[in-house]
Amino acid sequence: MNIQEQVDQLIDTRPGRELLTPTYDDPAYPIVEGLIYRSGGTTAAYMILTESGRVIVNTGMGYEAPHHKRVFDAIRSGPTHHIITTQAHVDHVGGVDLFKEERTTYIAQANNPACQLDDKRIQDLRMRTAGVWFDMLGTDAKRIYKQNPGVSMAQSAPMPDVLFDVSHSLEVDGLRIELYAAVGETTDCCVVWLPEHRIALVSNLFGPLFPHFPNVNTIRGDRYRFVDPQLATNRMVRALRPEVLITGRHESIVGADLIEASLERLHDAVTYVHDQTLEGINAGTDIWTLMREIELPPELRVGQGYGKVSWAVRTFWEEYVGWFKLRSTTELYPDSAESALAELIDAAGVDAALAKAEEALARGDAPLAIRIGEAIAVGLPDDPRLRALMADAHRYLLNNGGDESFWEEGWLRTELARWESQAND
Repeated sequence: MNIQEQVDQLIDTRPGRELLTPTYDDPAYPIVEGLIYRSGGTTAAYMILTESGRVIVNTGMGYEAPHHKRVFDAIRSGPTHHIITTQAHVDHVGGVDLFKEERTTYIAQANNPACQLDDKRIQDLRMRTAGVWFDMLGTDAKRIYKQNPGVSMAQSAPMPDVLFDVSHSLEVDGLRIELYAAVGETTDCCVVWLPEHRIALVSNLFGPLFPHFPNVNTIRGDRYRFVDPQLATNRMVRALRPEVLITGRHESIVGADLIEASLERLHDAVTYVHDQTLEGINAGTDIWTLMREIELPPELRVGQGYGKVSWAVRTFWEEYVGWFKLRSTTELYPDSAESALAELIDAAGVDAALAKAEEALARGDAPLAIRIGEAIAVGLPDDPRLRALMADAHRYLLNNGGDESFWEEGWLRTELARWESQAND
């Protein structure tokens, strides 16, 4: 198997739907026996052993931290010299308070407080919609609580003791640890580099699935993630020439050549989509055409289990051009397409509109069927024929590629369940 075939194998063995079910290591998994251990979860936590203690990298959600601490303590209970978070997302910082001891120093990249604040600003939205993608029944939390009675599961919102702008170096019991500021899923990412072992711990820097197209904007709600700093980060990691790349999910990638080939392909795939989008913008091609037509060539294939090419096209467009698509006066006003379509449906008749929607679905145009269905629902949400159509359309999308992306699958499954439930009322 040549190196490019090995990259393809990495892509194919890391599908997006696996993110729906976190895997909790018990006992902690030795990435390098006697040096680095993993405790899997929503995003994995890591423990680096030193001669007299340990360094913790990422701490999981607050409810996961008791599990991480228990499996790490079984190997070495401390002291915890340092805690490092590779970004400020809640599944990285949530257990800092539980792990932190009197003499522990918490280190993060300089943008950490700002990124935590961004999450706090839209936390109500996140909580309201989290059930689309995540377990809101607390199945894992209940199990972890039973296994760790009395241990705090509170979600931390920690303030780092040390913030660094570009780089920061530590030497703990003779082990050198270098931290490099990076931009990836957030603007406060950092790469944890062990130069003597040529190990780069990047967690979700390139996304939880590697090598998959990055999510330059999540549909759950995030600030846009600008491409140039991400590409610079890719080149920075490649320049380190790591022998082991430790990601936030799945097994580590081992072998300098495989890591280089994977990162190079990812870099070139993102560059291709970005440049093709700019070319289309300057040629006057509308955003919807670009989303349909821009595809990766075979030699730049990467996974789309997390980010998607079509979504990246839309994000790149809006990063450069903004929300005004330069297509319609109505874009400038608080007007919705559903309202106009509802007026037309009222004039044409619901039966005729439903027939058109059913014809669209029959020829495979499920988005058009849903668009018509949503307009019908403005005035007639309880129509049984409408509910059956909407369920069928979402099922069609799910069964025709919509289950590849973690985010798309979660949305489609939730909408399918909603319409099926209404259809059965």
